[in-house]
Amino acid sequence: QVQLVESGGGLVQAGGSLRRSCAASGSILAINNLGWFRQTPGKQRELVASMAESGITRYADSVKGRFTISRDNTENTGYLQMNSLKPDDSAVYYCNAVVRINVLDIRGYWGQGTQVTVSS
Repeated sequence: QVQLVESGGGLVQAGGSLRRSCAASGSILAINNLGWFRQTPGKQRELVASMAESGITRYADSVKGRFTISRDNTENTGYLQMNSLKPDDSAVYYCNAVVRINVLDIRGYWGQGTQVTVSS
């Protein structure tokens, strides 16, 4: 069974950095599309960054120039490097991946979510 296992959240001071990881466990061929989302209480989950199968990346305006999404195809792991963090970046962060299980089977998965708290 495929799971997305996240790591790298926690507490950091404003201006600091964190690196989130999202590893696909189980037997897969590749991560096709990767996305990082975040959610705060009472608000909808919002897309922070995405990487298409082609490698094209997109970022929310609020994180452009500070966050970087990447993917290691040999390790089936996605990353979100977060620099110059602000208190407004505090949220539960989730990874989402469209995974190729085999030649005929593609499925979407969510990670378990991890709290990121940025103190002022």
